[in-house]
Amino acid sequence: MLRLRVPRPTGRPRTTPDVVLADEAYSSRKIRAHLRQRGIRAVIPQPADQIAHRTKRGRSGGRPPAFGREAYKQRNTVERCINKPKQWRGLATRYDKTATIYLAGLHLAAIFIWSAR
Repeated sequence: MLRLRVPRPTGRPRTTPDVVLADEAYSSRKIRAHLRQRGIRAVIPQPADQIAHRTKRGRSGGRPPAFGREAYKQRNTVERCINKPKQWRGLATRYDKTATIYLAGLHLAAIFIWSAR
């Protein structure tokens, strides 16, 4: 989260995005508190165990965090875009020893995907 950069057409990149779309695995108190401190809206679904624990506590469990269903649907597009290069065996298995060779493989996969369109 600390290395996050949102590019702008001109000038320095912003370090605070408007919204963070994440998976259930990132639904911890620490992550939500960090995003809240930076003024970033979090669209992260809660896992069933967290929901059950909160409801078991009753009124002292607090209210559930806000969740935008329509914004979360956009995450599907990003996931499909990320999973496309992973279909390339060299990237999925991570056989490459160095980061530069892995990055070169990522560039090659991107070129193949782009040229196929």
